[in-house]
Amino acid sequence: MSYSRTEMRLSIILGQDDLWHHKPKYQEIVKRARAAGLSGASVWRGVEGYGASAHIHTTRLLDLADGLPVLVVAVDTEERIRGFLDGIGELLTEATVTLEGVERVHFTEDRP
Repeated sequence: MSYSRTEMRLSIILGQDDLWHHKPKYQEIVKRARAAGLSGASVWRGVEGYGASAHIHTTRLLDLADGLPVLVVAVDTEERIRGFLDGIGELLTEATVTLEGVERVHFTEDRP
């Protein structure tokens, strides 16, 4: 059995080396997402990318392997995502943030 509903996806792109109180910002974002009761948050590490500096960071060259992009993604209701985003503004000084409406499909096991 499954059901779907319209929700919102929050995507935050930052550098893996971006720190908040000596710890990676992405860890702080996930910690705060959990504390805020969001249904989930995940982090992916990129293998190549660039941002405002236009300097390409890549895993192909050992001397450029720092500063790789990371992507934090969370999906929940629009109200909860927007409330969460308001609460983490201090962490997003050098981040790209996108919000998108998505259809979330939830699968459940049928039980007699």
